Amino acid sequence: MTETPDMVPVSVPEVRTAHRVIQTPIPPKETVAALTALARIESRSMQGELPILWDSAEGSSIFDASGNQWIDFTSTIFVMNVGHANERVRGALMEVLERPLIHTYAYSHRLRIEYLERLIKFAGPPFEKAFLLSSGTEATEAGLKLMRMNGERLGKRRPGVVCIDGNWHGRTLGAQMMAGNPKQKSWIGYHDPNVHHIPFPYPWQVDDDFSGEDFLAQGLQSLADSGIDMQRDICGFMLETFQGWGAVFYPTSFVQAIRRVCDENDALLAFDEMQSGFGRTGKNFGFEHYGVTADLICCGKGMGSGVPLSGVIGTKEVMDLPGPGSMSSTHSGNPLVCAAGLATLMELDECNLVDEAARKGTLLHDGLRRLQQKYEGHIGWVLGRGMIAAIVFTRPEDGEPDSQLASAVAKRCMQKGLLVVRTGRESVKIGPPLVISDDALLEGLSVLDEAIGEVIFER
Repeated sequence: MTETPDMVPVSVPEVRTAHRVIQTPIPPKETVAALTALARIESRSMQGELPILWDSAEGSSIFDASGNQWIDFTSTIFVMNVGHANERVRGALMEVLERPLIHTYAYSHRLRIEYLERLIKFAGPPFEKAFLLSSGTEATEAGLKLMRMNGERLGKRRPGVVCIDGNWHGRTLGAQMMAGNPKQKSWIGYHDPNVHHIPFPYPWQVDDDFSGEDFLAQGLQSLADSGIDMQRDICGFMLETFQGWGAVFYPTSFVQAIRRVCDENDALLAFDEMQSGFGRTGKNFGFEHYGVTADLICCGKGMGSGVPLSGVIGTKEVMDLPGPGSMSSTHSGNPLVCAAGLATLMELDECNLVDEAARKGTLLHDGLRRLQQKYEGHIGWVLGRGMIAAIVFTRPEDGEPDSQLASAVAKRCMQKGLLVVRTGRESVKIGPPLVISDDALLEGLSVLDEAIGEVIFER
């Protein structure tokens, strides 16, 4: 591994609080040795995260083998909504292992029935059926297939899908076609002419004078000018519920206008709920903030609390378009993942975690807005809802994005016992487990305050 500043141990002040312990240089020499060894045998694509060698994690705490403890503001990557090593989830997995029945392919087992029944109930009307998979990118690919099959059923001239610039849907072919970052899909070598993109309505572009509905009309007009007929050539819209890098939600009027366009043109509205589902935003699913009904929900991450579980949820009419065996997955709905998914839903329900995410989200966003006021000019935007947030850093002199400050703040937080998501651009993302205590949440915000202040002072 080429030595980087992240991999050089730095002597830092000792920390001992109720929720943090830092008692070694960061990263510890044992961590550097282990990650250097890993880099020799693992694809470079897996590198780049902040150098913590996880040894265990529980609730909202992360531990390494050197005796350090971090407050987790990442939930790994918005996966551990019900907390690390959740007792109910672990117990459900142990029950499956002791039965024993680990895998059944597409053959049935009782846990799959129980899980799907509860999942459909959690999604609520009009959702009637689900299709289980292993990864988020599989789910968005399945959503793409279902939208196009529905268009075929309706006799559409072309299988067009409208996507949003800057959105992210996964790393496989169809998912990257739908994603809105041209550089990340240059490897494909061509672009599907039936996947269309319109601009994302960033809050700095949409205001009272230029509404989300106006913004959508402008984007759709560009499609019409290129010869796309909405009724004959479009079978669906795929929206990431919020734009991932900055937890940027759409204006409500923008999404409601898309819903009307779909209704008027026999198109399906699908939401990529990977980061926003299962209570993360203070709603069961993030799209509920827009006051619309989805036709398809593509979900994963927090769905399985750490096991590879994803899925698509929709109406019977759409979900039954593929015939038997024409849309399945080797590990789809195996006993282990169904047990974890069922336990996750039970935990969300019985511990009232969706409402808790809304309540704690108020604490989180109030605290972040105070930081925005304190570091005026350096923090341009605080975005997100519930227990997902992003701080967008800017340069005071011109308001331009400041990715260097964002990266330095994330690294300083790690040195102080707080793990946040370093996005690689001008934002730092925050998404603690929904079970985090108020005390740990407030302590984490205090650490974030210290880190921002120190980095700005040292510049």
